[in-house]
Amino acid sequence: MSRTFFEQVVDVVVGLIPSGLGSPSTRYSAVNMKLWFGDADREHYEAQFLRDGTVEIGFHAEHRSAEANEAVLETLVASEAQWRGVLGPAATAGRFVGTDRGPWRRLSEVGRAGLGADQDLDAAVEVAERLADYVEALEPIRRGSPADGTAATRGNT
Repeated sequence: MSRTFFEQVVDVVVGLIPSGLGSPSTRYSAVNMKLWFGDADREHYEAQFLRDGTVEIGFHAEHRSAEANEAVLETLVASEAQWRGVLGPAATAGRFVGTDRGPWRRLSEVGRAGLGADQDLDAAVEVAERLADYVEALEPIRRGSPADGTAATRGNT
């Protein structure tokens, strides 16, 4: 895996996020990148390589308690009509990928196998564009305002 790949994802996704959402914080490594707003790093957007060679892209709630994570997820699921058109059928709400236990929850998609092998700029742009879709579709809901459809007008699904 390459730290450079996720550095490129961060550079692109930050440029795609509407300025009205504010400046995000980011962190990246050789296997993932995270993006969040304000001090809410336990609730963040993430792209990560999974052990099976696929990529997970989406939103994570990683509070210590399952109850806190469930509350975050319930808010997003209750607003599904606002984000489903942008995120499409691949977006799945549930427990953390690869485990039926533990407190963490997600609204994300898994797929795009082979991106880890290529790790070129085109692949980084593809991951960043999809992550930007999640930010644009979910962040207004998390903040208590309706989604503006920006991602849908960008043409990414």
